[in-house]
Amino acid sequence: MIDIKFKTPFIALIGAVALMASAPAFAQAPAPAAEAAAAVATADAAAPALTPAEPVAAAESADPPQMENAGKLTVMGMFGSATLVVKAVMIGLILASMVSWFLLVTKMIEFNGMEKVANGFMDAFRGAKNYSEAGRIALSEDFAGNPLADMAAAAVQEVELSRQAGLNISGEHRETTLHRAEGAVNAVQATLGKRLSSGMQFLASVGSGGPFIGLFGTVYGIMNSFIGIANTNTTNLAVVAPGIAEALLATGIGLFAAIPAVIFYNYFQSRISGFGGRSESFVAELMNSLSRQLDKGA
Repeated sequence: MIDIKFKTPFIALIGAVALMASAPAFAQAPAPAAEAAAAVATADAAAPALTPAEPVAAAESADPPQMENAGKLTVMGMFGSATLVVKAVMIGLILASMVSWFLLVTKMIEFNGMEKVANGFMDAFRGAKNYSEAGRIALSEDFAGNPLADMAAAAVQEVELSRQAGLNISGEHRETTLHRAEGAVNAVQATLGKRLSSGMQFLASVGSGGPFIGLFGTVYGIMNSFIGIANTNTTNLAVVAPGIAEALLATGIGLFAAIPAVIFYNYFQSRISGFGGRSESFVAELMNSLSRQLDKGA
């Protein structure tokens, strides 16, 4: 039988040995937690290196096209980057506009000069004593080419030809002489109408067709923009905006050509009507003067 005094230290010794044997297991237990923390730290360290790279790359790839498109959105830039058909439409409308302005300048000079010479001729014609003197005034260099002077010269020439043919222009052949003189005046007047209306058809065509020609260029350009959307598979407005702007520029140029042409056409039509009324009044005055002088036996 073991003594109790000896038994107590023995039990304590066995307990100490058991604790020492179990100590490595407690020391090794936190290892999985340490490994997990190290893995998380490794992932966190790797994540910042990958995440910012994508936005930077996207920004670098997005900025150049925007800067490039912004540099092209000017009138000359849009014209230079337009398709061949749209360019042809723009060039044609610009040329039509230039011709319209050229017609404005030339016809204003023509009308102003013609009316100024006509005023001088009317004063000289009304001062003539007989139709022979009126004919010399009409054929003078000061009034050469003026429509009213040409009418007077044609009428006087016809009366003179009848007189030289031996016809009794103051008697039995008076009415036929006046009729032939009036026919000669009407022929000159018809030529005057063609002369004054020259260029009017062009202005009318530009005024009525310019917007539609520009609209054709716009439709063609927008069609190409939609084709570009289908090819790139993107609906980004920055991609298609330049093409649409180029297309709309064609309509703008069409209106720029058409609006002045319509204004010029209406302006010159009013002046043509005014001078036509003046020529009608002069024909009546001319025929009355011839009839009066034939009655006198001049």
